[in-house]
Amino acid sequence: MQLHVLNSPFSQEQAELLNQLLPTLTDQQKIWLTGYLSAQAALAGSENTALAPSPSAAAPPQPVSKDVTVLYGSQTGNSEGLAKKTAQHLEEKGFQVTLSSMSDFKPNSLKKINNLLIIVSTHGEGDPPDNALSFHEYVHGRRAPKLDHLSFSVLSLGDSSYEFFCQTGKEFDERLKELGGTRLFDRVDCDLDYDEPFSEWLQGVASSLSEGEAAANPQESAEANTQTAASEYSRTNPFYAEVLENINLNGRGSNKETRHLELSLEGSGLVYEPGDSLGIYPTNDPALVDELITTCGWNAEEAVTVHKNGDTLPLKEALTSHFEITVLTKPLLQKMASFTKSEALQALLEEGNEEKLKAYIAGRDLVDAARDFGPFEGTAADFTAILRKIPARLYSIASSLKANEEEVHLTIGAVRYDAHGRERQGVCSILCAERLEPGDKLPVYIQHNQNFKLPENPEAPIIMVGPGTGIAPFRSFMQEREEVGADGKSWLFFGDQHFVTDFLYQTEWQKWLKDGVLTKMDVAFSRDSEEKVYVQHQMKKQSKELFEWLEQGAYVYVCGDEKHMAHDVHNTLLSIIQEEGAMSKEKAESYLANLQQQKRYQRDVY
Repeated sequence: MQLHVLNSPFSQEQAELLNQLLPTLTDQQKIWLTGYLSAQAALAGSENTALAPSPSAAAPPQPVSKDVTVLYGSQTGNSEGLAKKTAQHLEEKGFQVTLSSMSDFKPNSLKKINNLLIIVSTHGEGDPPDNALSFHEYVHGRRAPKLDHLSFSVLSLGDSSYEFFCQTGKEFDERLKELGGTRLFDRVDCDLDYDEPFSEWLQGVASSLSEGEAAANPQESAEANTQTAASEYSRTNPFYAEVLENINLNGRGSNKETRHLELSLEGSGLVYEPGDSLGIYPTNDPALVDELITTCGWNAEEAVTVHKNGDTLPLKEALTSHFEITVLTKPLLQKMASFTKSEALQALLEEGNEEKLKAYIAGRDLVDAARDFGPFEGTAADFTAILRKIPARLYSIASSLKANEEEVHLTIGAVRYDAHGRERQGVCSILCAERLEPGDKLPVYIQHNQNFKLPENPEAPIIMVGPGTGIAPFRSFMQEREEVGADGKSWLFFGDQHFVTDFLYQTEWQKWLKDGVLTKMDVAFSRDSEEKVYVQHQMKKQSKELFEWLEQGAYVYVCGDEKHMAHDVHNTLLSIIQEEGAMSKEKAESYLANLQQQKRYQRDVY
């Protein structure tokens, strides 16, 4: 739509400027601009009755509450990090900010809050993260109060390759509205590349809170953040860490390949604690990139844009190092539909075909889509403009910084499988397994995770459940406890396929057991007997002693696969508490929920 001088209050020059600007704005920028103009009009109302002739315009504006509560629900630490940035930004704007995880927040306090900001991720199949469970249940329950006084905004984090994208954030947003709250700024749903939408949300929230005061210079905060990031290594400015060691932990004949990676952090200034993760920005398999270019008939040397600032790279390099090509999502296929006349793709995207679409997406990549729905119209540059950036992969750190100064260790399982007639492989895991040599460098950053931490009291007992690569953080726990001389008891439950080939870090665990750093260890190797035995079975066998440890104040940590292992371990814990504590199912669930509230039941699951 074009503005015309004849039917608008703008001059010829103003109309031309607006016609140039408006088509370039994103939806979020338009929303922000609308709010800003509304706020300016409201402020001007008492000075110019011609702009707002209603009797209320002359009344003095109501004072804006300077108190803001920022709540976060975070599994891996992303939401927590953004919540801290939000709090810092608002405090610099003169607001009094209360920052809290949802698990530490007293739900009844909602009645006393005027301004609430929620930053929350979605975990698993649309579930809240562990530290948001109790607050989510309260808000959606019958005890939730009327919130007519509340102004709120929600920033939700997710991954659009999952069916229930940003589900938890959507649920909080809808429920707070149902309870009578008023949106300060519309909910923003962030995909894996969340920096830009987060910045737009933060500016919109700040503008709404201060009724336009913060809108005078909307780029101020973004520039400040960029300057801060440039002075230290972070998610947006990764450190290129040299590979010191890359070893296969599995023995000859194993069905698995698990890489032990040691990276140098020398000169980076990066620090971490046991329980934190390391983010790696991987590159795509060059063979897969070549296959995609050939299938689409593109020129590998064609220049394509890789950054919003206009930077370009040859297509092959851009597809290798910048764009995600191994995952299909519904939003991506919807965008692809504009590049092809494929009736099959149009039919797949029709309403009512959701299950067929879900089945197609599972296990397929961009090469599959190019073969099934091509040829694509337009240039390669047009097509790459709809692709996501390659997201970082997070791995639980398998070392203690106290024991390995200026180093970080990882435990990475190589992912290989067949699907839909083609061999598939994990982007980062196969990079590490097949194309990474000592001396090479990887772009990395530290992802702090306050939701998976050793007890502050070194005498507190700990129970660790970590089959397969879930062993990684517990290696860091043991190294740390050995370095500080912690006296607390420790118990490991570990499982894998075969004792001979798959007992990861076996000699280290046996040494810790011999030296008393590790008090007790139970292992389960599922393929060494006719009946498959897993970690939850070993827990059940030791139920009496395990419950005694819980009663003595033990902390329980679970790391590994969420969908199966963590679910089974959770149910086993409930069963043990119910039987050994002579409790009803409801009381056992309350007991376990209380452990979570006390941070004595922590999970690092994926």
